[in-house]
Amino acid sequence: MKVERKIEKKGKLEKMKNGVKIVTIGGGSSYTPELVEGFIKRFDSLPVKELWLVDILAGKEKLDIVAGLARRMVKKAGIPMEIHTTLDRREALEGADFVTTQLRVGGLSARIKDERIPLSHGILGQETNGAGGLFKGMRTIPVIIDICKDMEELCPKAWLINFTNPVGMVMEGIVKHTNFRKIIGLCNVPIGMHKAIADLMDRKMEEVEVTFGGLNHMVFATKVVIDGVDVTKEVIKKWADQTVKNIKGIVWEPDFLEALGVLPCSYHRYYYMTKEYLAEAMEKLKEHKVRAEFVKEVEDKLFEIYKDPNLCEKPKLLEERGGAYYSDAACSLIDSIYNDRGDIQVVNTVNYINSDNHKAIQNFEVNEVIEASCKITKDGAVPVEIGELPKAVNGLIQQIKSFEIIGSDAAVSGDKKEALLALMINPLVMSQETAKIVLDELLEAHKDYLPQFFK
Repeated sequence: MKVERKIEKKGKLEKMKNGVKIVTIGGGSSYTPELVEGFIKRFDSLPVKELWLVDILAGKEKLDIVAGLARRMVKKAGIPMEIHTTLDRREALEGADFVTTQLRVGGLSARIKDERIPLSHGILGQETNGAGGLFKGMRTIPVIIDICKDMEELCPKAWLINFTNPVGMVMEGIVKHTNFRKIIGLCNVPIGMHKAIADLMDRKMEEVEVTFGGLNHMVFATKVVIDGVDVTKEVIKKWADQTVKNIKGIVWEPDFLEALGVLPCSYHRYYYMTKEYLAEAMEKLKEHKVRAEFVKEVEDKLFEIYKDPNLCEKPKLLEERGGAYYSDAACSLIDSIYNDRGDIQVVNTVNYINSDNHKAIQNFEVNEVIEASCKITKDGAVPVEIGELPKAVNGLIQQIKSFEIIGSDAAVSGDKKEALLALMINPLVMSQETAKIVLDELLEAHKDYLPQFFK
């Protein structure tokens, strides 16, 4: 036993000595300082020796600004972490241990089109749901498939941690159209929900056990336990006015939530409160302000702040960007894989528990991507057994799962008919005629980033 412990300790020391190489694709993102902060905080257990920030030529200025801040943060922390920048993805990927993807194909200007064009025809424009979600997915999936191919060649042992939206559709694209399986999807919504639940119950997050199950941006808190006692019903009663920063807080109907029996996330409001959300979005459109334009304003301010040569830490304003905790969650996930912690985190992975084809969530097939509480080890994520989600939510989640699968197929095939089918499946679209018009306009608007549709 002592010999085994000595060998284990020696192995761990060797790993610490060599250090970890992490590659962040989309390194010029405004989120990157949060990622760097997370690695700094965990340096004792996750010794990141090299952090490579990768971007494209159009993002070089932002990449240089972010890298400058990252180097100042590392210097202040007094840790031996090297910050590298490159426009050559393959150069960065060589020998990587972990790869994170936080890219936005077409930039924020593409997101503005994703929101504005559907709204101009009276349907919701949102970057991860409906028409906007489909087009972001179709622009993104081919790029991430290419990244997976590069990883298989240049760093076959590395894990890909993806928090590029729409996470569920992107993951379906990878799982269905490649043999690459070392990928885990990540979203900040469950973390925000967990924090909100803890605040509601006047407890610390670590004192509250929350089980999650569903799909990306359609996840439910199925069970809440405090001090060994199931308090789910109590939390449901208090949940009515919870929201996240980038989604307007329209109060839930308490009777509806109690009948539902599980806690919906904020993105469910797009589907359960479509009329109200559409009215609000149309009003903002009249004022020439969609969500993406607000994000752009915040991002522009952030980069001006990042330029300050005296700034050596993540600014508070970053929390207003939407997507707070994304990067910290990524760091926590990487730390758990690296250290084989076996802790529970909420991630996107296949609906597969063991070799008997045992499903975590009965509502989905074993090879379909879910978002759920998972045990994290050196071998990746294994979902905990959730059982069956209520019949009351099954119709909606099956619709969205079909939307993700058909949308990911269209992204790979470039088949316009498949893209139209995906749009028609999504309940936010509501009209065959409108779907056809919006499809044609968005295809034309994003022509440069959708070559598969214009062969």
